[in-house]
Amino acid sequence: MAAARVRSGGRPTLEEVAARAGVGRGTASRVINGSPRVSEQTREAVEAAVAELGYVPNRAARALAGNRTDAIALVVPESETRFFAEPYFSDIVRGVGAALADTEMQLLLTLAGNDRERRRLAQYLTAHRVDGVLLVSVHADDPLPDLLEQLGMPSVISGRRHAAETLPSVDSDNFEGARAAVGHFIERGRRSIATITGRLDVYGAQRRLDGYRKAVAAAGLDPDERLIAPADFSEEGGARAMRELLARRPDVDAVFAASDVMAAGARQVLRESGRRIPDDVALIGFDDSAVARHMDPPLTSVRQPIEEMGRTMTRVLLQEIANRSSGDGTRERPRIVLPTELVVRESS
Repeated sequence: MAAARVRSGGRPTLEEVAARAGVGRGTASRVINGSPRVSEQTREAVEAAVAELGYVPNRAARALAGNRTDAIALVVPESETRFFAEPYFSDIVRGVGAALADTEMQLLLTLAGNDRERRRLAQYLTAHRVDGVLLVSVHADDPLPDLLEQLGMPSVISGRRHAAETLPSVDSDNFEGARAAVGHFIERGRRSIATITGRLDVYGAQRRLDGYRKAVAAAGLDPDERLIAPADFSEEGGARAMRELLARRPDVDAVFAASDVMAAGARQVLRESGRRIPDDVALIGFDDSAVARHMDPPLTSVRQPIEEMGRTMTRVLLQEIANRSSGDGTRERPRIVLPTELVVRESS
């Protein structure tokens, strides 16, 4: 070991690691860069050689040689106001951070809520200043996913744009979560069940509406379109939609809001109108955020594993980057759907 260090001027080289492990330089490089295209026996031999020689990769040189930046971007195409108002986003960031904790990757958080910010982001991505992109809260007409595909940028999307999404994706089971929420109302004897939707250019919001409609139809209830009010995932939107519902159907006895934040807005309007929760109107949200737990009464909500979504997205992206680095970009793109769970509290 001492002789090896003398030959390299006091610092072990990749060639010396390869020689010690009895493999070629390229194989040793693949192990050190985390490529899956090596046997477990080879990986163990190279890792043992690294430990014995005290080899430390030159990160800057490795990134340059592999056309790597050792950075990924978390892109949220929403305004700053919505980003900080929605607990969903902070939970995603927490999950991404946890998945990156044991890696050398740096995280760049980018909000792209208007055209100017999107143009600036497009220029940044075109220059390939990151190795990959996590894309959250995507609308159907968002041009960013198509740009990422054109650039050949490894990317993972949280929430598909549509049923035929081409990018790797991680999502929660929005349909089943909504169906379970409405089924809970029906089991409790509610019959005039309304829903406040999110923006329907978001695929997840569409699926929550689909789940609502499926449960209503399965119970043989009146599929009255007046019981459906669109909103925008904000508290103000939830309040506005609740006023519309009460004006159209004052007999409403249950409301499924497609987010906890919108449920908070609906709750305020229901109280102002003299409705008691849950005696007169039962209420369920979606996300199971801190908002749900701290409401009065505590809010029944569909729990989606948001932090786990962030961790899973990141793991998938790191694998996509590794595949691209090793020349293995032909694998089937994963579509992962994580289960939801109805958390019952006093509001329903």
